[in-house]
Amino acid sequence: MFASLARALFGTANDRSLKAFQRRVPEINAHEPALRALDDAALAAKTGEFRERIAKGTSLDALLPEAFAVAREAARRVLGMRHFDVQLIGGMVLHAGRIAEMRTGEGKTLVATLAVYLSALTGKGVHVVTVNDYLARRDAEEMGQIYSFLGLTTGVIVPNMADEERRAAYRADITYGTNNEFGFDYLRDNMKYRIEDMVQRPFHHAIVDEVDSILIDEARTPLIISGPADDSSDLYRSVDEVVRELVKVPETFEKDEKFRTVILTDAGSEQVETMLREAGVLAEGGLYDIHNIAVIHHVQQSLRAHTLFSRDVDYIVRGGKVIIIDEFTGRMMDGRRYSDGLHQALEAKEHVEVQQENQTLASITFQNYFRLYPKLSGMTGTAMTEADEFAEIYKLDVVEIPTNLPVSRKDGDDEVYLTAREKYEAVSNLIEEIAKTPQPVLVGTTSIEKSEYLSELLKKRGIRHNVLNARFHEMEATIVAQAGAPGAITIATNMAGRGTDIKLGGNVEMRIRQELADVEDPEEKARREAEIRAQVAEYHGIVRAAGGLYVIGTERHESRRIDNQLRGRAGRQGDPGNSRFFISLEDDLMRIFGTERMGGMLQRLGLKDGEAIVHPWINKALERAQKKVEARNFDMRKNTLKYDDVMNDQRKEVYAQRREYMGAEDLSATVQEMRAEIIHDMVRRRIPEKAFAEQWQSAELAEDVRETLGLDLPVADWAREDGVDGDVVTERLEQAATQAQAAKAANFGPSVMRYIEKQVVLTTFDSAWKEHLLALDQLRQGIGLRAYGQKDPLNEFKHEAFQLFTAMLDEMRLRVTSTMARVEVAPPVLDNPFSHAAEIHADPQVPGLTSEPGPGALFTEPAGDVAIATPIGASAIMPDDPSSWGETPRNALCPCGSGKKYKHCHGRLA
Repeated sequence: MFASLARALFGTANDRSLKAFQRRVPEINAHEPALRALDDAALAAKTGEFRERIAKGTSLDALLPEAFAVAREAARRVLGMRHFDVQLIGGMVLHAGRIAEMRTGEGKTLVATLAVYLSALTGKGVHVVTVNDYLARRDAEEMGQIYSFLGLTTGVIVPNMADEERRAAYRADITYGTNNEFGFDYLRDNMKYRIEDMVQRPFHHAIVDEVDSILIDEARTPLIISGPADDSSDLYRSVDEVVRELVKVPETFEKDEKFRTVILTDAGSEQVETMLREAGVLAEGGLYDIHNIAVIHHVQQSLRAHTLFSRDVDYIVRGGKVIIIDEFTGRMMDGRRYSDGLHQALEAKEHVEVQQENQTLASITFQNYFRLYPKLSGMTGTAMTEADEFAEIYKLDVVEIPTNLPVSRKDGDDEVYLTAREKYEAVSNLIEEIAKTPQPVLVGTTSIEKSEYLSELLKKRGIRHNVLNARFHEMEATIVAQAGAPGAITIATNMAGRGTDIKLGGNVEMRIRQELADVEDPEEKARREAEIRAQVAEYHGIVRAAGGLYVIGTERHESRRIDNQLRGRAGRQGDPGNSRFFISLEDDLMRIFGTERMGGMLQRLGLKDGEAIVHPWINKALERAQKKVEARNFDMRKNTLKYDDVMNDQRKEVYAQRREYMGAEDLSATVQEMRAEIIHDMVRRRIPEKAFAEQWQSAELAEDVRETLGLDLPVADWAREDGVDGDVVTERLEQAATQAQAAKAANFGPSVMRYIEKQVVLTTFDSAWKEHLLALDQLRQGIGLRAYGQKDPLNEFKHEAFQLFTAMLDEMRLRVTSTMARVEVAPPVLDNPFSHAAEIHADPQVPGLTSEPGPGALFTEPAGDVAIATPIGASAIMPDDPSSWGETPRNALCPCGSGKKYKHCHGRLA
C-alpha cells in the first residue's frame, strides 16, 4: 500500500529517469535551426570540431546536445529520416550505459546512431552488436551512410573474413558485427603469438541490439574454440544401438522434463550392462567401474539424446549434419555444437557422420565477455520482465521509452482448449475467417514441427500462406518484410524476423531492392519505383482499414518476453492491430509447469471438447507460471555464472600475462626466473633443510637435474665436500644451468635465442592452459556431489580451482625450463663440411658440466663430428676466407677448422 502511495506521489523509478532525460530534449532541438542553415561540408566539419574540444577536456555529456543535433540533421539529409523526440531520449539512455526498451517499429536502429556517433568521437571505437549477419551488414550499410557523411569510418565483421580485413574493420570508428564474431575474435586474439597479429583493440563501448536475446537467451551457451580430441565415434555408434532398444522400455529410465534430466533406474542399469556386454562394448568389470567411466558417460549422453532432444524441435538434420535450433529465436545455429559428447550422441542417433570429439582450447560466456567493456548499453522491445537479471549480472538499468504514437493494438484474452488438436482446429478456423478479408495474419509457433503441422492443416483448406522457420531461414527478411501486405498469411517460429519491420501494406524498400535489382535503365527504374511506392501506399490504406496485422500465438512460451515480441509485431507506430494466444492443456508450458489441479479446475468451469475458456484470470495464472519458470531459469544462469566467474578470474590473469609475454622484446629474465624457481623447488624436495649429507637424496637429485636441466652433474660428490649445503647446491645448479644457456645463446645468436624463448614460453603456456581447462571441466561436472557431504559445491570449486591453477603455473615453469635446456637450432644446410648445428660447450669453471645436450631436443641437430655456429640465412662459409664467416659468436668453434673456439683462434683479441 505504501509503495502504491509513493508511486502515485513521486512516480516510478522509470518515470523519474524519463523526466531527467526529457529535460535535455529542448536543448537538442534548440540547435536544429542553426544546423539546418549549414551546408553539407560545414555540417560534416562539426566532427573535427567536436574532437578538438574533446582533446581539450570537454566531456561527452557536455557535447551531447549539439552532437545529437548534428547526427539527427545528418540522418535527415542522408536517409530522409529525422529522429523523433522519444528517439532522442532512447539515444541518451544508450549513452548513459543503460538499456532502452522501445516497442517494435519505434526505430531502434536509428536511435543507436546518436549514441554511436557521440562515443565514436573519442576515436576509441564503438562496437554495435546484432543478432545475425544479415542485420550486421544491413545496419552497417544503411547507418554507415550517416557516419560517412560526418567523416567517420564504419566496418563490419562477418564470418570467413581474413585477419587483415578484420583488423581494418576493428580500426574503424564504428564496427558492426554479431555477438559470436566479436566473442570468437577475442578468444582467437588471445591465442595469437604476436601483438601485431591481434585484430581487436582495447574495448571501449558496446551497444547491443536485441539485448535480451544476446545477454540472456544466448548467455546460457558459452563460446568455445576447440581442437580435436581422441576419436571415439565407433563407441558412440555402438552405445547408440544399445540405448535405442533401451528407451523402448519406459521402466529403464526416469525423465524430468522440467529440469531436462534423465537417469537410469536400477533395472535400466542392469539391462544396459547386459546389452553392452553382448555388444562387446563392456569387456570387463561392471558398468560403474572406474575403467568404464567413459562408457557410462556415453550411455548417459545417448540417453539424453533419445529422450530429451527432438528432431525439428531442438535440432534439424541438413546436409548430413546435425544443426542446433535456437529455442528462443527458432534460427539455425550452424557451427555451434553441444559440448561434452552430446552432439556426437545426436549424430549417432540420426545416423549421420559422427564428428570427432573436441577439447576446449579457449572459452568464455557472453556474460563475462560483455562485462569486459568499460561501457555497455543495449536496446530491445522486451527487457522490463528481465530487469532484475540485467541489474544483477550486468549492472544495467532498464528504461522504458514511451512510444512516439499511442498503441492502438487490441490484445485479446487467451483461449484455452483441452487438447492440441482442438487448439489447432480453432486457429485454422480463425485464419480461414480472416483470409476472407484483406487483413494480414502472422502466426507464431514454437517449433519447426508445429509450424509445418499447421501449414498442412491450412493446405487442406486451400489457404495460401508462407512458412518461415529454420528450414527456410535464407528467406527470413523477404518473408517478414511482406508479411504486412493485404491478405498475407505467414506462419513463423519464434524468429519472427527480429530486426525487420512488418509494415502495413508491405516493405517498400525491400520490394524496390528485389524487383528492380536487374533494371539498369534509370528512367525505367524511376518509373517502376514510383509505381511500387504508390501501390504500397494504397495497400497500406487497405490494411489499416481492415484492422492492421493480426498476430496469433499458438502456444505460450516459457518466457513472457518471447510472447511479447510476437505480440509486438502488430501495432507499430500507432498502427491498428490485433493479437490473441491459443493454448491447450497439452502444451509444454501447461503440461510441465502447470499445476495438476489446473486441468480439473478448467473442466469444472465447463471446459468441454471443442470449446474454449476465455477469462482474464487464465491470463494471470499463465503469467504467474511464466514468472516461476523465468525465476528458475535466472537461478540456473546465475549459478552457472558463479562457477564461470571463478574461471573468468583465471582467464583474465592468463590472458593479461600472455599479452605481456607477447609484447616483451626479451623474455630471458622471465625464463631465468622460472629456471631458478624450478631449481629451488628441486633442491628443497631432495635436500631437506638442516639435513646431514647422509640424508640427502643425491642420486634422485642428480636424476632430476638430468631430466629437467639436461645436465650430468656430480651431485653425490658435492655431498661429500665440506661446507656444502642446500643453498650451495642450489647456487651451483643455477650457475651451471645459466652457463649452459649462455653457451647456447652464444652459439645461436641473441636474436634467435630471444625468438626461441618467446615461442617456447607462449606454446607451453597455451598447452598448460588447455589442460587446465579440461581439468576444470571435469571438476565442474562432479563438484555438485560435494553437497551430499554437507559442503558448499561453489566454495569447494573455488578452492580446488585455485589449487589447479597454482599447479598449472608450476607445470608451465617446469616445461619451459626443461624445453629450453634441450632446445637446439638446425641451421640451413650449406655446401661445407663444417656446417652443422651449434653445440653446447662445457665451461671448466663449473665442476662436472659436460657438452652433451640432453635427449628429446625440440629443434634437432644434424649428425656430425664437428659443430660450428652458422649465422641464420648466411651464405656458404669458406674456411680459408674470413670475409665469408660473418659475425661468429666468440664461444663457437672457429670456422677455419682448427678445432679451437673462435675466441682462442681467429677471434683472439690482440
